[in-house]
Amino acid sequence: METKQRLSKVLAAAGVASRRQCEELIFEGLVTVNGAITLLPQTLVSLKEDSICVEKRKISVEEPKLYFLLNKPKGYICSNARVGTKRIVRDLFGAVSERLFTVGRLDRETTGLLIVTNDGHFANKVIHPSSNITKEYLVKTQNEPFHNQLVQISDGIDIDGDWVKPVKVTKVRKGTLKIVVKEGKKREVRLLVQQTGLEVLELKRIRIGGLLLGDIPEGSYREMTEAEKQAIFS
Repeated sequence: METKQRLSKVLAAAGVASRRQCEELIFEGLVTVNGAITLLPQTLVSLKEDSICVEKRKISVEEPKLYFLLNKPKGYICSNARVGTKRIVRDLFGAVSERLFTVGRLDRETTGLLIVTNDGHFANKVIHPSSNITKEYLVKTQNEPFHNQLVQISDGIDIDGDWVKPVKVTKVRKGTLKIVVKEGKKREVRLLVQQTGLEVLELKRIRIGGLLLGDIPEGSYREMTEAEKQAIFS
């Protein structure tokens, strides 16, 4: 008899999503075990002994692990759940049959570097705070930032009761900043800039850890190398 494991861990290992995203799917009532909706991530299950479905799709065996780098274009949502006719990142991977998900999220209007995979354990390692990974963004504003506005961005902002400060704020050229963050709060960079009264015209992520966006055309993707997987944590 196979040793049973936590439902969220089994789903992540099967390539459904990251551990955290799997827990969200469970809480939302989108996961069934042997025909019954299961709301507890710690439920013990086995792929061999139990019938497990996510959004009515049966999860059977672990898929081959895939790792992609995507230059996300505007207008795409980092979710596998489609809302109306809104476009999702998965639409850009039409030739890939495996279930894919994004490692972390970029909001709909933000472009740039995004990791897409079906390896839940890898995704969990990347997004877990203990990995201490920084992300760098290029920000274009409508007006030239004053010195006091740069100081205000550097001082941080309260987001959902947590005081969030960027690691580094650098003026690159007129109306263009580079901002490095670590926390990964929702819309963190936009909120940091907008609190000063500056309007964000463009926001692009150009680095995750030691991994750079490089010359991937917007809307295109390619497979990650083993060296790039390690570079994230460097």
